[in-house]
Amino acid sequence: MRINQFFKNDVYILLFAIVAVPLAGELKFYPFHDAFRVSLGTPIFFFSLLLLRNFSSVITGVCTAVSTFFFRVGLDWLTQDHFDFVVSSQMRYPAALYYVMYALLFYILKMSQFHQRPWIIGVLGITIEIIASLTELVFGHMAVGNFLTPSKLLQIFVIAIFRSFFVLSFFSMMKLYEGQLREWQIRQKNQQLLMLLSNLYEEAVHLKKVLQNAESIMKTSYDLYRDLNQVRHYPGLPLEEFSKRALRIAGEVHEIKKDNQRIFAGLSKVIVDEKFVDYMNIYELVPLIIRTNETYASSLGKKIEFRYQIEGEHQDYHVYLVLSLINNVVVNAVEAIKDKGTITICVTKEGQFVSFQVEDDGPGVPEKQRSLIFKPGFTSKYDETGIASTGIGLSYVKELTEELGGVVTLQDSLKHSGASFIIKIPAYSLVERG
Repeated sequence: MRINQFFKNDVYILLFAIVAVPLAGELKFYPFHDAFRVSLGTPIFFFSLLLLRNFSSVITGVCTAVSTFFFRVGLDWLTQDHFDFVVSSQMRYPAALYYVMYALLFYILKMSQFHQRPWIIGVLGITIEIIASLTELVFGHMAVGNFLTPSKLLQIFVIAIFRSFFVLSFFSMMKLYEGQLREWQIRQKNQQLLMLLSNLYEEAVHLKKVLQNAESIMKTSYDLYRDLNQVRHYPGLPLEEFSKRALRIAGEVHEIKKDNQRIFAGLSKVIVDEKFVDYMNIYELVPLIIRTNETYASSLGKKIEFRYQIEGEHQDYHVYLVLSLINNVVVNAVEAIKDKGTITICVTKEGQFVSFQVEDDGPGVPEKQRSLIFKPGFTSKYDETGIASTGIGLSYVKELTEELGGVVTLQDSLKHSGASFIIKIPAYSLVERG
């Protein structure tokens, strides 16, 4: 269990205070070379109260006071030859009252609401410790005759400053660590969301193509119905039956089209709506692609080194377009490499165009397959059961690239035996509309 998770549990914090504060109270030193002692019990108690989320600070103070009282009385019983419980109790109960008063003031001043304003915690912590120390001294005077002098008051004030800001510094470091951890978790979730939306965008593009195909089939079927109606009077041909079947096909395709339109409208509302379209700096986008594919390569048991190079001045680019294009090519490169290798991503701004180059040192693409790799359905990849992949990744990349006014080409790798895909797109197709 991580430390931050441990301390988020208020019950553990209570147990920690009950055990640690009495023990730390015995780790004491005398900074002023007199009877006035300073222990580590107060800093640990203050820190424990700051960590509480929903548990009562007063209950924590009472429990800590009780444990401190019996711990010190127990030490007297173990170390004194002539132990007297009443005398020992009179000497030890002021220290217990100190923790009760400290916790009560902590609750009254609502210290927990100032976690984001550390200087207030520091000032109030000093105030609380001074009042709690004065309470201990007053009851100590009543019990055993200790007197409060101006020098003791000054000592209390100085020690309160040092102890409070020592705790505050440690607490602030812990909050900083928690903030950094939370930021990292949010960044990871955002990256997963971006990849999910990228996949949705890709599916929306495919669905749009299906809609276009459905429209074409519907029109072709209707044209067939119309033509068959014109020649249905020829004897001996069941043209009327053919025309009915053609019309039924057109109707069924029309239903498919309507269903797909509803799906496409829902996806488009999420993806195309300007409120959801996101643009990102290329120096953040490329590492995002690399991190995602490092995880994918690791899941395949492959050791692949990813490199990238960015040249030119770039604007923020459309996240889902870039992810949809480049990620497909990088995934292909990961799958092409057998066990280990290198994948390099280069992004270059050349005039009004942006070039994305993905180069690997895999086996490359055989000459006889080069004219086929961008065709829908073509694949050279099969799973362990012998089932072929869909073969739509590169065809999708080609289609989307051309739709954006660009071109995608395959070249031999200049440095390795692998392949090099270059996607060249007009920059205005990727930047935010102004």
